[in-house]
Amino acid sequence: MASVKQIQVTFDCAEPERVARFWCEVLGYVVPPPPEGFTTWDDFDRSLPPERQGSGFTCLDPTGVGPRLYFQRVPEGKVVKNRVHLDVRVGTGLVGEERVAVLETECARLVALGAVRVQLLRADDYNESCLVMQDIEGNEFCLD
Repeated sequence: MASVKQIQVTFDCAEPERVARFWCEVLGYVVPPPPEGFTTWDDFDRSLPPERQGSGFTCLDPTGVGPRLYFQRVPEGKVVKNRVHLDVRVGTGLVGEERVAVLETECARLVALGAVRVQLLRADDYNESCLVMQDIEGNEFCLD
């Protein structure tokens, strides 16, 4: 059996760099250095054929622990709920109103970055509270 060493999470979007920079802010990720021979990503982008310019962007976990995130331009817009989404784990280990307060604080920070608050799902018999949100292109994610 093969052993998976790394994963990459890929987002389809209209504006790869804009969405990547949003997620860098959300997760504390960074934009990697441009390819060898280029001083900036803009220089690299201008070296591509016009149809490839702005077609992709990457961000990385600076600790090297989390997955690489890749954002690729696609022609179609988002039309249905995501089948896969990210859970941004800001309330791990917290319960009740203490957890909700942490979720709300992070929600306010992300709304200032352009995210949209969708719904607070309160704890039930099986799950602790989480907050459903959308990124700047409408992709769902949860503050968990």
